[in-house]
This record gives sequence, structure tokens and C-alpha cells, in this order.
Amino acid sequence: MSDQQTGRPSGERVVYERCLCREFLDQVRSRLGVSPEVRQHLANSRVEFLKAIREIIDDRIEHLSKKADPGAKIAVE
Repeated sequence: MSDQQTGRPSGERVVYERCLCREFLDQVRSRLGVSPEVRQHLANSRVEFLKAIREIIDDRIEHLSKKADPGAKIAVE
């Protein structure tokens, strides 16, 4: 893909954030010499792994956002 197709100025470098999933997949790919089909499967699994992490975070946010039930009122004589 040319720089014009990507919308980036010529010579501009792209920097990606460090991602443990990506690093793991790169190590597997470099050591095993995997086929394009396996590469696609690993890329899909990376997405699913990140979705699982998102679900864990969403559940934790929901748990922390719930208000504690106030105690029952008791009439004192």
C-alpha cells in the first residue's frame, strides 16, 4: 500500500503500542513458520482474547457501580 493510500505523509513512521498478545503471536509465528490460515486464526484469537478482557472489566465496573443496600429502618421506642 502506498503512502497516498494510507493517508500518511511520505516517510512518516507508524508506532504501535506494546501488546502482549501481539508479541506472543509474533514469537509463535517466527518460531513455527506458520501458514497464512494459521496466522488468520491467531489474529482472530487475539481479538477474542481482548474481548474477554473487556468483558471482565465491564463486569467489574458493574459490580463496583452497584450501590450497597441501605439497612432496614427499625422503630425505636
